[in-house]
This record gives sequence, structure tokens and C-alpha cells, in this order.
Amino acid sequence: MGIKKYKPTTPSRRWMSGSDFGGITKKTPEKSLLMPLKKTGGRNAYGRITVRHQGGGHKRMLRIIDFKRDLLDTPGKVIAIEYDPNRTARLALLEFPDKKRKYIICPDGLKVGSEIVSSNEKSTEIKTGNCMPLKFIPSGTMIHNIELVKGMGGQIVRSAGGSAQIMAKEGDFAQVRLPSGEIRRINLDCHATIGQVSNIEHEAISWGKAGRVRWRGIRPTVRGLAMNPVDHPHGGGEGKSGQGNPHPVTPWGKPTKGYRTRKKQKYSNKFIVKRRK
Repeated sequence: MGIKKYKPTTPSRRWMSGSDFGGITKKTPEKSLLMPLKKTGGRNAYGRITVRHQGGGHKRMLRIIDFKRDLLDTPGKVIAIEYDPNRTARLALLEFPDKKRKYIICPDGLKVGSEIVSSNEKSTEIKTGNCMPLKFIPSGTMIHNIELVKGMGGQIVRSAGGSAQIMAKEGDFAQVRLPSGEIRRINLDCHATIGQVSNIEHEAISWGKAGRVRWRGIRPTVRGLAMNPVDHPHGGGEGKSGQGNPHPVTPWGKPTKGYRTRKKQKYSNKFIVKRRK
């Protein structure tokens, strides 16, 4: 998969780029693995906006993805690589001997016709797309779709180009370096998938115009500085003025712009060996 650039036929086209969708082999999704995706526009049950900058966007269907990989010791054959509008990574469609089909996050390098397996056995091959407990994966291996709690399914390292690395194993835990740079202790019985997530070039895409961002369901963000004092603590002032506030804050007065909001007594602090900052 690569990046496609456009001829500058209009001002917005001049810097626009997008995926060439080269690795995709199937245009229509698997109907049995679809479900409706209801939009909220960032609003709660009372109709009040609780998450700003959300709304609009193209209509989508949700793909049901197997993050648990709990069909053990049964090889699945990759029959298609598909696009998913709900995430940056590509999806791989697996078919099992009983003709059952499942979607998984597609690792980079996985091809149509490949066979992959999820297993709890030590003899499982260290191959891209195979899923197994961390205790059987050698140190230094690149992994993704990692469980934080055994049996809950992969929760981290699932976006395009993402990969974590097993640094060491000590006692009942593996020390895993995450894409952010954080090193975290994860139980050796938790499962992970071998390889790096597909669509590595995604971060190089230039959207080119505001409309493409609106298609993704993202509404505009207005600077607090440009608002009135009634709308934001940074607003107001004669002419073009600075924020005035020595400590930048959110519209509700909470510190922002680099202020760390993580709770000092958070339960998972004991699992973090090295912070990302």
C-alpha cells in the first residue's frame, strides 16, 4: 500500500494525498459481520454535547472484529484484505475449515492465501498474524493487539502502523515497550498477535481540505483566544491580544496544554516501568 498524490487542479488538491488502496482485494464487506452504527454527534441521552468537535460524517456500518482470537488451534485462511471506514488499519477476512468467517486487524505483510492460527501451545510458529500468550513469544519480537487482562481481547496497539516490542520477561510479567515509548508490565498469560499493524503510510496522508475532515465526522475546533469572555477564559481583549491567563485552561477552567491529568493513585501505576514522558 502506498500514498497517492493528486495533480493541483484546485488549491485544495495541491497538497492533498490519500491511500492508493493497493493491498485491498475485496470491495464489499462481509454482510454477516456487519451491524448498524448509530451516530451521537457527541451528545448524551439529554441531547447535550459532552464531546466537542464531533458530528456529521459519512454513514458507516460497524465491522464485527475478533479481538479475542479465541478459536484455538484451528488454522484460518486469509481470503480477503478489506478497508474499514471506522479505523486506520486494514482488516483481514479469515475463513476456517467449518466455513465460519471472522475479521481480524490485518498485520503488515499478511497476504491472501496465508494461514494463521491462535494457540496456547508453545510449539506455535512465530509467524506474522499468529496469536499466542506473551510467555511463548521471544523477547525483541514486534507485536500488536495486546491484551491487558487475560481473556478480555486485544485492547492496545491496534491502529495503523502500530507495534510494540517485548523488552524482557521477569516473574509473571513481560516488559513491553508501547508505541508511545512507555514500558509497561503485562501478564505473561495475556495474548498478543505477531507483527506490525498494516497501512503504515497512513500517518503521511495530507487531508488537503477541511471537507475531507468533515467526511470523517470531525467538526471544526475554535481557539479559545478567538472567543468572547462569556465563552472561554482566554476570550476577550481589545484587538488581537494574547490569552492573558498565565496558566492556559479549558473552557471550564481546568489546566491544559501539557498539564498532566492522570490520577496520582491510579490502579495501573504499578504496571508502568517507564512513563512515556
